[in-house]
Amino acid sequence: MADFPHRGGSTVLGMIHLRPLPGTPFHQDGTFDETLASAVRSAVALERGGADGALVQTVDRVYSVADESDPARTAAMGLIVDAVNRATGDGFHVGVQMMRQAVSASLAVAKVAGGSFVRVGALVGQTLSAHGMVTPDPLRIMEYRRKIAGEGIGLIADIDSMHFSWFGGGKSTAEVARAARGAGADAVALCHRDDDTTLRMIDAVRAAAPDLPVILAGHTHHGNAARLLAAADGAFVGSCLEREGWGSEIDAARVEQYMDAVRRAPR
Repeated sequence: MADFPHRGGSTVLGMIHLRPLPGTPFHQDGTFDETLASAVRSAVALERGGADGALVQTVDRVYSVADESDPARTAAMGLIVDAVNRATGDGFHVGVQMMRQAVSASLAVAKVAGGSFVRVGALVGQTLSAHGMVTPDPLRIMEYRRKIAGEGIGLIADIDSMHFSWFGGGKSTAEVARAARGAGADAVALCHRDDDTTLRMIDAVRAAAPDLPVILAGHTHHGNAARLLAAADGAFVGSCLEREGWGSEIDAARVEQYMDAVRRAPR
């Protein structure tokens, strides 16, 4: 994925949480146009506030744990990502994550609609989710990325976060990072509610894989962004940028305040 995100930067990627999409059980007919418009407004707010990009993420409430997606859902996601991409500038990075594990569909949307990266909740090992055991197939993922000539689409893999925890124990965060890199991850995502624990996790990954970019997978806010992003290479940022809490639209002023805090981070 070329140099994004690159080691030593402070890449801030705002989370755009979508309403349930067509082809999913909790989608409400007639809401798609507003879902698309809301996503575009949030993306524009992120760009105006100085963020580097956005991750467009499905919030469909219930998910298959397989690498699959309903065709209507995939088409809807493509329309949204295309609209977000068209509404923002060339330097604004647009990512795709179709939860829970629809990695192939996410790659397809990114390739066709102009996304620059995908976030993968599980690339190696297994993780237990509320919807069942997620067992990724890294060979299938990497073969599909090659099939669609998507090598330029970055792959950010969660390795220790609210989306992934190595099932069965026996693997440290650093070991999972090495495994993910070996499987083809361009960067890894991790987080913990405790800031000191997060910093120790980053240090461990740095020691195990010095050139691998580390993205914070959550739990950053205006109060800890400077400290955490002094150690990490970037962050997925959600709730603290949203106007009315998790799942609402992004507020440009909150983004600007967050970016001000990031700029105070010593490098």
